[in-house]
Amino acid sequence: MSRIAPSIVVPSSTSGPAWEVALLFPPQGDWSTEDYLELSERTNRFVELCDGRVEVPELPGLTHQKIVAAVYEALNAFVRPRKLGEVVFAPYPVKVGEKTFREPDLVFVSSENLARLGERFADVADLVVDVLSSDRAHDLVVKRQEYAAAGILEYWVVDIRDREVIVLTLKEGEYQEHGRYRPGDRASSIVLQGFGIDVSELMAVAD
Repeated sequence: MSRIAPSIVVPSSTSGPAWEVALLFPPQGDWSTEDYLELSERTNRFVELCDGRVEVPELPGLTHQKIVAAVYEALNAFVRPRKLGEVVFAPYPVKVGEKTFREPDLVFVSSENLARLGERFADVADLVVDVLSSDRAHDLVVKRQEYAAAGILEYWVVDIRDREVIVLTLKEGEYQEHGRYRPGDRASSIVLQGFGIDVSELMAVAD
């Protein structure tokens, strides 16, 4: 892992963050894939890479994790017996650009793409799921653009606050809404024909 120049001045204090540790890492914008993966494997925090810049998203709360678990159980129960591919939950990086890695809450990789499901990261995904965090624009705008550019065929967004599930499908390089589902509806997939989730049951997990 690279190191920034020792001439850089860091705050001096006998308490607070150990700023000097930053000298052990590359400067923002210069992180390589290997630098990022090495850091990601050494921490229990979610770490993402965007154009060579490290980002550390907020840690998910209990409700977030319960929703992710419910979607994972439903998705895995559909995929596994049919041998359609693999479902992986975070933290597990997906490469979405030359120097950009994201960590969706859930990743589905189809059987025909399993060879690209690596031990350290995936360089392809057929479907990803994110439960919205407090930084809603990050998932709804930034990740939407990145996932589309990476060719991910379907993007599910679970919005606990507004109690809905948005399913986006890739058409001509951009996402279009396949559906916006609320309690009483069943969210459905195009990539996984026949797969769906009862939104009422899913949101009940958050209550």
